[in-house]
Amino acid sequence: MAELEDAADAADAADIRQVPRKASREARRVQLIEATIQVVGQRGYSRTTLTDVARTAGLSHGLVNFYFDTKEKLFGETLRYLSDEYARNWMQALDSAAPDAASQLDALIRADFNDVVCAPSRLLAWCAFWGETQGRPLYLQVCGANDAEYLAQMESLCAALVQGGGYGLHSPRVARALRVTSEGVWLDMMTEVSPYGRDEAMATVHAMAAAFFPRHFNSDGLTARL
Repeated sequence: MAELEDAADAADAADIRQVPRKASREARRVQLIEATIQVVGQRGYSRTTLTDVARTAGLSHGLVNFYFDTKEKLFGETLRYLSDEYARNWMQALDSAAPDAASQLDALIRADFNDVVCAPSRLLAWCAFWGETQGRPLYLQVCGANDAEYLAQMESLCAALVQGGGYGLHSPRVARALRVTSEGVWLDMMTEVSPYGRDEAMATVHAMAAAFFPRHFNSDGLTARL
């Protein structure tokens, strides 16, 4: 797994540096944010410097300062970029799914394990922001609203399944259990000595959904609609 992550990081770093010399301001900003995601995932929140970001992006330190004059501003924009990317991902998944609550919940679960948000660089960066004391206040400030919207959507879908399926459960607790399971397997994938892959991670969350909603889910995903 470590070798695969190193190869992926090397490929991502190469992609970051391939931005044209006369790139637009927005393209250059995204280049620096993508470099920050790489470095934070590798070095952690507290050990990342603007010099590290410049080196990974293949740009001068002065150019980094031109776009982000402090580390805190760069980190804030990086978190906002990741948070908005995550929100777009699950919202697009819901838009593409059938309208019933079970299909929508299945789409929400699967969205956490696609190529967009479940790449090693993304998971490592999220773990760094979650796990270090210095990054927690910034995380809450930048990501709190998106997180609340996601949880409200999860609770709404769980409430619809509880009511429609006659499960007799406390839907906010069910939503919380599904959310922490998804976040937990993300952490497992980045920290275990012999980590499992995305398919097993998603099956674990589906198994949790099946424990609450056995007529709708099993460990492979959606089974039936009532």
